[in-house]
Amino acid sequence: MDRRVAVVVSVVIVLGLLFACTATVLAAERVKAKDGSGIVGYKDTPMLPWCGYHVHDPDRPAPPKVTPRSRGRAPSDAVVLFDGTSLSSWQPSDWKVEDGEIIAVTGSLTTKESFGDCQLHLEWQAPNPPVGDDWDHGNNGVLLMGLFEIQVFDTYTTPLYPDGQAASVYGQTPPRVNACRPPGQWQTYDIIFFAPVFKDGKLERPARVTMLHNGVLVHHNQEIYGPTGHRILANYDKPIEPKRPLSLSGHNNPVRFRNIWIRPL
Repeated sequence: MDRRVAVVVSVVIVLGLLFACTATVLAAERVKAKDGSGIVGYKDTPMLPWCGYHVHDPDRPAPPKVTPRSRGRAPSDAVVLFDGTSLSSWQPSDWKVEDGEIIAVTGSLTTKESFGDCQLHLEWQAPNPPVGDDWDHGNNGVLLMGLFEIQVFDTYTTPLYPDGQAASVYGQTPPRVNACRPPGQWQTYDIIFFAPVFKDGKLERPARVTMLHNGVLVHHNQEIYGPTGHRILANYDKPIEPKRPLSLSGHNNPVRFRNIWIRPL
């Protein structure tokens, strides 16, 4: 067969296949969702065994619309814990607000509301120049449920034991990398946390955390082995409520915080 003829035949075959596929797609019965939302899909497709809906099912619950965050603003479905004005979402403490930022003083800063599974965003800044001795540079912590600490520390300036540096699950798991910025620069924590689950007083599922520090993944589905603490071996020795307040842990170091919001999951 002449090469040109072979090319023409090949093109015709390909076009025929494309036409057949297109005709099949067009022949499929598209239907609208029963709830009147206008969503279009298919009901003549295979059933998905893990959820009970058809492939491309228009009646499958659609994700709710959320306005994503822009710089300095929380998503539309978030609980704003600090917007630069007041500490009204927090229990009384010595901590103060200055220039739209929280300044840690003594003791802890604890929310009035309780949370369990959540997405948490906050920004923090270690003092520049560093304040205090080496063991206290930028020292603070994010206590999820008031029990599980994600360390805040100026690890850019000061070397510290790996499971105590910035973004570590304190006393348990170091971050995958040290993504700390210099003191005086703002840093971000984005934390996805799943609370421990107890059944009949016994641990059924431990807490887990996924986290980005300054946009860098530092924990991925990391198990938390129990409430954190200094120089202890963590364990779940007693049941924990499904929801508890969030705390920021002061260590007499003037760490600053801003733009704190949380999304219960």
